[in-house]
Amino acid sequence: MFAVYAAEPNADAPLDSLTVGERPDPEVPAGWVQVKVTAASLNMHDIWTLRGVGIKPEQFPMILGCDGAGTLEDGTEVVIHSVINAPGWQGDDTLDPKRTLLTEKYQGAMADTVVIPARNAVPKPAGLSTVQAAVMGTAWLTAYRMLFVKSGLRPGQTMLVQGASGGVSTALVQLGRAAGMTVWVTGRSDDKRALAEKLGAHQTFASGERLPGKVDAVFETVGDATWSHSMRALKPGGVIVVSGSTSGPNPGADLQRLFFLQLRVVGSTMGTRDELADLLTFVANAGISPEIGLELPMDKAEEGFRTMLEGQTAGKIVFTR
Repeated sequence: MFAVYAAEPNADAPLDSLTVGERPDPEVPAGWVQVKVTAASLNMHDIWTLRGVGIKPEQFPMILGCDGAGTLEDGTEVVIHSVINAPGWQGDDTLDPKRTLLTEKYQGAMADTVVIPARNAVPKPAGLSTVQAAVMGTAWLTAYRMLFVKSGLRPGQTMLVQGASGGVSTALVQLGRAAGMTVWVTGRSDDKRALAEKLGAHQTFASGERLPGKVDAVFETVGDATWSHSMRALKPGGVIVVSGSTSGPNPGADLQRLFFLQLRVVGSTMGTRDELADLLTFVANAGISPEIGLELPMDKAEEGFRTMLEGQTAGKIVFTR
């Protein structure tokens, strides 16, 4: 079958490992289903896979793509939940110490077909297109859990999103606006800030710029480059919700401010199967149109990967089949 895959780990030149070609048809274990893929979206996790992060060398070749949407054999349209739990796990999907993601142990969705546990095939609402549905499973699910499960924010409160144009950031802007939050966003360029405003941000600011007031919550995916600004931005008792650290994982903690103002720092990773189902319903009911920055046929995948690697993303990158 056709697939976009990492032939081998390449830490220094990840695109040299990117291959568009043929892979063997997958087997379908008991309790799993085969999804005919119609669209798959690109995440930074795919770049890490090409670099060999979080995957053993002997697991290559590895088909890429955590996120996707397609159809079951009976024609049911589904969205892929990429968190795969150990057999028999009960409770929050994301807390399973033996959980894995597509492309870490199991082959991913950038192919003609992908095989996943039956529970990981979530019905697609009629109000979402296949391309829109294909972006939900990682970036949008991460944003949904950060905002609605971890932050404790109420409609009407003020949130700050650090970084204006990535997949999680654009999802946070659109979800926050739809939920009635006051949404502030920082961005490195006029174009990135303009995108955030188009998506519903009430105000935008240059990275590190002094804000006109304090916020109830900050949403962090950047890390070291924005951390001190995030800490200074919070009201007493406020919260920083962290789901990434793209600029570096070891920011100065500013512990004195943390304890004196009784701030909270909360980690958040992906989301559960039920949260994905709720997210899909919310997006469809609210009429949210996820920002698609680039849509390409799957055989042109290298162009999309290069765009992400060069930091030129403006919303999600989606490959169609």
